[in-house]
Amino acid sequence: MNGENSPFVMMFDKIGIPGAAGIIQFVVLTAALSSCNSGIFSTGRMLFNLAQQGESPKSFERTTKSGVPGVAIIVSAVVLLFGVYLNYMEADKVFTYVTSVATFGALWTWGTILVTQIMSRRKMSQGEKQGLSYKMPLFPFTSYFTLAFLVFVMVVLGFSADTRIALIVGPIWILLLVALYYMTGLHKRKR
Repeated sequence: MNGENSPFVMMFDKIGIPGAAGIIQFVVLTAALSSCNSGIFSTGRMLFNLAQQGESPKSFERTTKSGVPGVAIIVSAVVLLFGVYLNYMEADKVFTYVTSVATFGALWTWGTILVTQIMSRRKMSQGEKQGLSYKMPLFPFTSYFTLAFLVFVMVVLGFSADTRIALIVGPIWILLLVALYYMTGLHKRKR
């Protein structure tokens, strides 16, 4: 979208604010940079924490003199730069691909939470169920309804050629994680 023809710019021009396009682009660029900065910071700290727990390479545990997890942040920035490169090469499709795969991840995560909750509640004694500080309203129907909705969203992803990529990449990613879980011996560790 051309910034000069956006509805916001035209609105600001009509009310007499000169340079509205520049102001809006500055705000959008500042927000994007802030988002990238927080993404690199949080990802770097996450990799650092995983290294401390022995669940990612030890090199991510190294810090600079000021205590910044430098290696983890550099790796995070390189992955982000790879995303920038992909966006440059296939700008019209990359955003859809990334959001589709992220949607699959969110659906998988929430589905796992719901299934875990259902299984956990089944194993509880009546006394444990009574002692819950928060009881899910209309349990288990709400959990089953939500699971059905997540499946519906997953099916909808398959209707579009652009979002169908999530249904290919998502399961491959999960299989890769499961394989790594067993190959690295994490399944044998005591919690």
